[in-house]
Amino acid sequence: MRVDIISLLPKLLESPFDHSILKRAQKNGLAEIHVHDLREYAQGKHKQLDDYSFGGGAGMVMMIEPIANCIESLSKDRNYDEIIYMTPDGEKFNQGMANRLSLKENLLILCGHYKGIDERIREMFITLEISIGDYVLSGGELTSAVIVDAIIRLIPGVLSDESSALTDSFQDDQLSPPVYTRPAKFRDSEVPPILLSGDQKKIDEWREEKAQERTRDRRPDLLKD
Repeated sequence: MRVDIISLLPKLLESPFDHSILKRAQKNGLAEIHVHDLREYAQGKHKQLDDYSFGGGAGMVMMIEPIANCIESLSKDRNYDEIIYMTPDGEKFNQGMANRLSLKENLLILCGHYKGIDERIREMFITLEISIGDYVLSGGELTSAVIVDAIIRLIPGVLSDESSALTDSFQDDQLSPPVYTRPAKFRDSEVPPILLSGDQKKIDEWREEKAQERTRDRRPDLLKD
């Protein structure tokens, strides 16, 4: 998979993609992540990227020309399965969407800033708009990092144990059960005996029961269907 990200502040994304699972995925040739500085596609002496909104109002708007130039330039080299815009009014990101996007070959992500982008970019180029929650951040860089992490970890071979991703929360529309590790006893707290029994069938039944219980208590909305 290849992911291209268009950003006003590309340095914000250096750290998230240069550590842990995402770094290994790139090193092993399972994923490519390329961050593009939008200012390189701006015109004029000052490389202006934003301007006042027609009709007045507070806040600046990302200009249409630099974004269009960047998207069209990158699209000359490959066909993108999705051109994604990170925006608070986009479709709420969830595990199902992560699963679908992990099957794509080429993704292009546009990070918004200020009061957003010229609406014509959304109409002309964007194929998918995504939000990670009902709140506003300073820009789309951190949200794009969240999306990329959630997607790439699902690619076969990225995790050392591929079954780990299949048992994550939300994969089967419920939360994961509690997990424990050594020592079996810490102060006055002990690991549930069933997990030490060696009876895998009963352990699996316990985990399923606890997953359902935790989902009912904490996220009953996941069980509405």
